[in-house]
Amino acid sequence: MIIKLLVDGGDMKPGPTIAQKLGPMGINMGKVIQDINKATSGFKGMQVPVELDVDPKSKSYSVAVSSPSVSVLLKKALALETASGASKKIKVGNLAIEEIISIARTKMPDMLEKDLKSAVRSVTGTCQSLGILIESKEAKDIEKDIASGIYDKEIKTEKTEVSAEKKTQLTEFFTQLKAKQDEMIKKEEEAKAAEEAAKTAAAPAPGATPAPGAAPAAAPAAAAAKPEEKKAKK
Repeated sequence: MIIKLLVDGGDMKPGPTIAQKLGPMGINMGKVIQDINKATSGFKGMQVPVELDVDPKSKSYSVAVSSPSVSVLLKKALALETASGASKKIKVGNLAIEEIISIARTKMPDMLEKDLKSAVRSVTGTCQSLGILIESKEAKDIEKDIASGIYDKEIKTEKTEVSAEKKTQLTEFFTQLKAKQDEMIKKEEEAKAAEEAAKTAAAPAPGATPAPGAAPAAAPAAAAAKPEEKKAKK
């Protein structure tokens, strides 16, 4: 029997889902959770897919751990809780090509790509959708660079270490970019607030008395006719 789970790396806690499945089989749930936490301890702070293969007769089981999704690994690399909600306009981080190679290596066993270069390009595509820069450039531009062979040396040697100097440069670039983004967002919010205030000021309040000098509303034609005029018509 295969039980598929998505757990917090190294920090799985008892829950109704696993209790309902393991309880009737008489399997020690505490021991299972302990084994899963041990197997996923290297992925702390991340959601990890786990497959529990249980033999109800012998009450034995095995734990198979898959690496977290590419998006989870990317957010972990940048200490992000959420990605950009507007990836074309707002960027949330700046990674080195070495970090992309490292994530691609981690995910290779779970990916359809046959070689590391293809896996790196796949990870780069995810960066584009999340709003993550690579080497201070748009991820889609880096993907073209990868395809043209610019990073073949780093990929072939599976380089995953980023120098302190390069890390500093990437951080400084993103810090300046973020300041510009924050200013842009602030101006957009101020403009939107001003527009809403203008609309509110222009709209008459319900039951409001017309301002002095304002033309009265036109009365219905029948009501506007004077009694004398009605008599004359007769």
